[in-house]
Order: sequence, then C-alpha cells, then structure tokens
Amino acid sequence: MAEAVKVSMRERLVEAATELFYAEGLRAVSVDKVIDRAGTTKVTFYRHFKSKDDLVVAHLERRAKIEREGIGAAMEHAGGDADKTFQLIAEHLGAMSCEPGFRGCPFINAAAEYPDPASAVRRTIKDHREWCKAAYTEIVRPLAPADPDAAAQDLMLLHGGAMIAGYLDADGDDLAASFLRSCRAVVKAG
Repeated sequence: MAEAVKVSMRERLVEAATELFYAEGLRAVSVDKVIDRAGTTKVTFYRHFKSKDDLVVAHLERRAKIEREGIGAAMEHAGGDADKTFQLIAEHLGAMSCEPGFRGCPFINAAAEYPDPASAVRRTIKDHREWCKAAYTEIVRPLAPADPDAAAQDLMLLHGGAMIAGYLDADGDDLAASFLRSCRAVVKAG
C-alpha cells in the first residue's frame, strides 16, 4: 500500500492559488476564494503569507520552478545538442498549448496585471526571465553565434510569442513547428 504524501498547508494554499489565478486572473481571485479552495481559514492563510502579493509571488515561483525544470530536462536530455533541445522545448510548448484551460504564459499574464516594475511580482517575473535568457544563452553558446546574448534575447521573444499564440490561435503541432523553425532561423542568422 502506497503511503500518502502529506502536503503542507502552505503548499495547499499555493496549489489552490495557482489553479485559480491561472484560470481567472490574479486580481480577479480574492484571498477568501483561495482560502475556500484550500479548505482553511484566514488566520492560517496569514500565518503563511503576509499579503495576497506574497501568495502571487509564491505562485509565480512555483510556475518558474516547473518551467526551469522542463528547460533543464530538455537541455540535459539533448546532451548539448542545441537543435535537439529546441525540438524538445517546441514539443513541450505545443503539447502545453493543447491542454484544457491553457491561458498562455503565467508570467506575461501577471506582468499585465502588475504594471509597477518595482513590485515583488514584477521582480519575480524579471528574475525568471533572466534565468530563461541565461538558459537560452547556454543552449546556443556551443554553436558560436556572433552574439550569444542577442540570440538568447531573440529566443526569449519567440518563447513569449509562442505562449501567446498557443493561447490565442495556434494548433499545438503548428505552434511547435513554427517555434522550432524560428529557433533554427535565429541560430542560423546569429
């Protein structure tokens, strides 16, 4: 008989918030709604989070961890082969955009709702984007482009565009193919 893994109340709150925030929007979801979904009380909520913004940051950190693990796994699986890494990332983006309830990039969505670049939410988004750009720089560096950082910046643009296209209108297979073609074009041009 498998043992049940006990999830901390903090994790239950973040999990509930992640589901609600992604489906309905950050500002549209109240703390009370998250508390209800997690099956706890306000007192318990405020033991774990000083404010809703702290919960939003925890939600984004969770999403960042998942994305980083995915990109890291693609890089590791590809063993330094940039094209294989792009193929794996493209496949993941295509599959993700076909999932029920897909609403695009949670970081772009959050940035739209938190315009103050000095806010903790925007700093969390910035940190994640910097990590992604560094990962793309690492992916392309063995190909010796003239400017690896510029190529990584172009790839970040493609990544964000793919997330938006996945939400608005792209078929998963078309999105994956387009992202891969675009990555190859950036690398070839770089």
